[in-house]
Amino acid sequence: MAFFARRRSDAGSQVPQLEGSAFTAEPEQLAAAASSQHVRSARDGLQPRLRAVIAAAHFHGIELDPRDYAGNREAAAPSAAALSAWLQDAGLWAKAVRLRWRDLIGLRETGPVVLFLRDGGAALMVGADPARNLVGVKSPDWPAGAEAIAVDQLRLEQVWSGDALLLRSKRARSSAEAPFTLGWLASLVLRERRLLRDIGVASLTLSFLTIFPPLLVMTVVDRVLTHHSYSTLVLLGALLAIATVFETFLGYARRLIVLIVGTRLDAKLNLHVFNRLLRLPLDYFERHPAGETMHKIAQVYKVREFLTGKLLTTFLDLMTLVVLLPFLFFLNPFLAGLVLACSALIMLVILAFLRPMRSSFAEVIFAETEKASVLGETVFGIKTIKSLALEPQRNALWDDRVADVGTSRLAFGKLANWPQTLITPLERFMSIGLVLIGAYMALEDSTGYAVGALFAFMMLSMRVAQPLVALARLIEDYEGVALAIVEAASVLNRPPEADAVSGGLRPRFAGAVSFEDVSFTYAGTRLPALDRVAFEIPAGTMLGIVGRSGSGKSTLTRLLQGINRDYTGSLKIDGNDVREINLRHLRQSFGVVLQENFLFRGSIRDNIIAGRSGLVLSDVVNASRLAGAEEFIERMPNGYESLIEEGSPNLSGGQRQRLAIARALITDPRILILDEATNALDPESEALLNANLLRIASGRTMVIVSHRLSSLVDSDQILVLDNGRAVDIAPHDVLLDRCAIYRQLWSQQNRSQDHQGHIHVAPAFVGSR
Repeated sequence: MAFFARRRSDAGSQVPQLEGSAFTAEPEQLAAAASSQHVRSARDGLQPRLRAVIAAAHFHGIELDPRDYAGNREAAAPSAAALSAWLQDAGLWAKAVRLRWRDLIGLRETGPVVLFLRDGGAALMVGADPARNLVGVKSPDWPAGAEAIAVDQLRLEQVWSGDALLLRSKRARSSAEAPFTLGWLASLVLRERRLLRDIGVASLTLSFLTIFPPLLVMTVVDRVLTHHSYSTLVLLGALLAIATVFETFLGYARRLIVLIVGTRLDAKLNLHVFNRLLRLPLDYFERHPAGETMHKIAQVYKVREFLTGKLLTTFLDLMTLVVLLPFLFFLNPFLAGLVLACSALIMLVILAFLRPMRSSFAEVIFAETEKASVLGETVFGIKTIKSLALEPQRNALWDDRVADVGTSRLAFGKLANWPQTLITPLERFMSIGLVLIGAYMALEDSTGYAVGALFAFMMLSMRVAQPLVALARLIEDYEGVALAIVEAASVLNRPPEADAVSGGLRPRFAGAVSFEDVSFTYAGTRLPALDRVAFEIPAGTMLGIVGRSGSGKSTLTRLLQGINRDYTGSLKIDGNDVREINLRHLRQSFGVVLQENFLFRGSIRDNIIAGRSGLVLSDVVNASRLAGAEEFIERMPNGYESLIEEGSPNLSGGQRQRLAIARALITDPRILILDEATNALDPESEALLNANLLRIASGRTMVIVSHRLSSLVDSDQILVLDNGRAVDIAPHDVLLDRCAIYRQLWSQQNRSQDHQGHIHVAPAFVGSR
């Protein structure tokens, strides 16, 4: 497919328009194209629609691995929505749509459009000719250079379901990549502009209805009581009933819409926050306590409550001022002016205390963060605390943190008490003083109509004062929200792992690894963890890595996995620089077993599959058998469906380790890393795993980090590290003869006789060889 073999950025790479040489397809030609598509897809197990999407993405410079698609083993044809979500996750803009012919014929320079056929297949529309009412269609399975066939509306609609998938490269930074700020949150709220418009209309209508009760009271006092008019009283009662029903309905609708907006924002925030959290580099979590991170993330929801709670309510109430203020000035300009003056004074008092309150509240946030860190560390380290009887020490530390929080909150509370103290007389004047002034004005009025107006003004004045006071308090609340945003942003705005989702190459790995003068130093240290390490192994090699503690063994595997990328030198897998490979693709191509592995709460089967859709029980059994876990799983009450509780208390350390090995093997990775994976195994489990190592290593590259040299004697190559330097690399027998460090390590672990029956006395340490 020459058309799809070049990227859009290449010169002349535009969707071809149909020329006179293109022919109109007959039904049998379309059938033949669909038939060839299904034959090829059946041969390699790839669903036709999946193949079409991969071809379209290739046009935009994105190489997709079908193994990454969650439903690639499903028998049913994938939907346009599911494929659209997959493409968006891979870094493309994609949208599943339902089109009519006139819409399709207008798509002339959009890149290939994936058309979903009725039989579960797919075709690529690569051009359109509105003048001749034809579109150019190709099968994604056709050979390179194949010409698109021209299809008219009648023939296409016989096989096309009407569903299509539009895709293109992202032209701007998505909202998921935008920094977390108040502006970003406001834009998130404003996306619900349709619902916000409905809320605004309802609020404005309710504001007009607010005027009716005071008018009714004024009319009753001035007309009904004065003239004893029963007919007017009945009419006013009917109008009041109608207005009450209407106000009740609008109030219910407004509260419901506000609830819907809040729920939708919660869902979007939860998805955004969790996605950003997962994209943070591992070293962030290694350097920051989990409790601290969780506390800072929780501040996001405080901001959300502010936006959809006080902020939204205050602005909705402020809409009443548009209606009520003119009416107040109509009733009594002097009293209305006093209401505005008192509200302005309240705002000035609050503004005067903002700066000192901001500093005091920052101390509260810091103390709360430290307290949360202690709580999180205690929960996650409870096994160690119990085993070492550290409860008194943790209690003392917790008491200190609680005392710090109490002290800072008390200081903040004392400071915050002053604005309220100064505001209270003004609020009382607005509620009581204005009544007295109004009563005096009514007594001095000779017309007799001032009493009704006074009643109406009193009923409305507090409805006006409350939003003005709330606006002043809103400024005070914003200070706390601003600090909450800073706290949350300190986590969410950290640079994510570069190109973790969309960028980078997606090659198929064979497993050849080469290090060329690779050096790496951890942040905050001066001594390099790896110093000009250079070695090379072909695909399919079983590589053992040994060395004293701190020699750089685990650091080397971290670089392989792309956990740390700021190294110097060149690290390549199959000739591809690791820094240029898509991170998700890289890690999905690895199987990794650590010294301490985390098992999720759920069944054994779910833990081994680990959320990889399409895998079945037979895959789980095969991986378990290879890892030596099958025998103890089958002895459990529910076998593979046995439940693992949080922290896996019902499993031994060796059982947990074997399950982790099975989880790493289930995807049949081309590269398998065992980083001190046998340390937690009992002798029987370790012997079983060592017996299976050759079978596990078949067809893949294995990197085994271990301090037990006896488990590495069958390795093809053993790399000896010392103080971050690669001292030697060779098979076991060769290293025993020529590498002093390896010989010393071997002698320390095998004081009597090695596996060859030779006695080795540990010599004094000399150099590197």
